Amino acid sequence: MRKTLFALAAAAGVATLSVGALQAQNAPAAPAAPPAPTSGTYSTDAAHSLVGWSVSHLGFNDYFGIFGDVAGTLNLDVENISNSSVDVTIPVASVTVPSAGLKDHLLRAGRDGGAPDFFGPDPAPARFVSTAVHSTGPRTAHIMGNLTLNGVTKPVTIQAELSGNGTNGMSRKETVGFHGTTTIKRSEWNMGWGVPFGIGDDVDLNITVAFEKQ
Repeated sequence: MRKTLFALAAAAGVATLSVGALQAQNAPAAPAAPPAPTSGTYSTDAAHSLVGWSVSHLGFNDYFGIFGDVAGTLNLDVENISNSSVDVTIPVASVTVPSAGLKDHLLRAGRDGGAPDFFGPDPAPARFVSTAVHSTGPRTAHIMGNLTLNGVTKPVTIQAELSGNGTNGMSRKETVGFHGTTTIKRSEWNMGWGVPFGIGDDVDLNITVAFEKQ
């Protein structure tokens, strides 16, 4: 009786292994990882590149806006990331916010010929030009550079992460995508209106940019 039970158990085990093997054979293959990015010159996919911003509204909640159509160039050196560089422009005049009244205020001229509260009418695009790139991990880096905004140029550091790479299924171009974050004090760019009564000075920037190889 004991031999019979052992035989049945062994047979069941063999059957289970056989079924598992068949299932493994019939299972869809795991998708292949995309090849690593290659060095070269890339230009933004401007229609899919943007900078989101948020600022505290009187300490009660955060308010959000977007700058779209970011345009520029990435020179990528995958062998020595410190040799890489980026130069992008951000069209401030096309800022997107949910409130028409706020957009009017952002782009309004100053009263009585004075300085505007924010950007003013027909503002020049903002521009970020990197000065150094330091690797911080397999897919992360600190990008130091100069941000020119509202007529003022100051250094900022962006915490950047490679968010994806491969061949764009629509354009068929080799593409690399990055997410980045940084925080600036808007008063340092001559936009301190509202800070004394509680509108946040710190502006959090959330950057998402796709670059296509040229």
